[in-house]
Amino acid sequence: MAKFFVKTDPVDLQDGRIIITGTDVKHITNVLRASKGDALVLCDGAGMDYDAVIENISRDSIETVVTDARPSIEEPPIGVTLFQGIPKADKMEYIIQKCVELGIRMIVPVITARTVVRFGSARDAAAKTDRWNRIALEAAKQCGRGIIPKVSDPVRMDEALQLAGNHSLKLLPYEECREGSLREMLRKHHTAGEIETHDSGIAVFIGPEGGFDSSEAEKAMDSGFIPVTLGPRILRTETAGVAVTAMIMYELGDMGGPRDK
Repeated sequence: MAKFFVKTDPVDLQDGRIIITGTDVKHITNVLRASKGDALVLCDGAGMDYDAVIENISRDSIETVVTDARPSIEEPPIGVTLFQGIPKADKMEYIIQKCVELGIRMIVPVITARTVVRFGSARDAAAKTDRWNRIALEAAKQCGRGIIPKVSDPVRMDEALQLAGNHSLKLLPYEECREGSLREMLRKHHTAGEIETHDSGIAVFIGPEGGFDSSEAEKAMDSGFIPVTLGPRILRTETAGVAVTAMIMYELGDMGGPRDK
């Protein structure tokens, strides 16, 4: 059954109703051809799903009656934040789309020493961030997420390290690292009970094309990031974040079977 994100009003919920507005009205009526009495699944974007039945349809809104409410089962048990060095062209859009599908909780675009992309003004940066968040929203809709992962405004390296400060495990996939695999590090810290399962569980820092400047890598490690290797092959920046997210979700999330101890 199709799921739609809605802005819920506590008063409406107390009354057992949710009103759908915006572009979803046209999709529900013209594409799905839903009518009065049909059932929908609505999500507040904060982890709650609502079973609802259409009561009235107008040109600009659909009024529904809530029949059940429950936590979304589509959200992984571990919160992962990706700090992504901003790549060229539309690679960032690909990274956002795929990481949202895999279960990322938040994405922070980072301007590093080797970042080629430059924003002409604060307005340009805001427009780019708006587009990135629209891509996150569409990806969340497509894969049935229970939240809409946020893409923050672009930040510089020092601010990114500060934002990562409250995460219980901070990982730095780094091509100069020769030992200590991502898998080993995840299992070690999970077995020791050192990984929180809330929003600030794991922070992952991925460099842009060309990787991190050596001074940036040192600064990240001084801030508590643990260097890990992803294996003998060097991954492109648009591959690394997606691959790491998938590995974490397999080891600690909801993509694999029972974890080995």
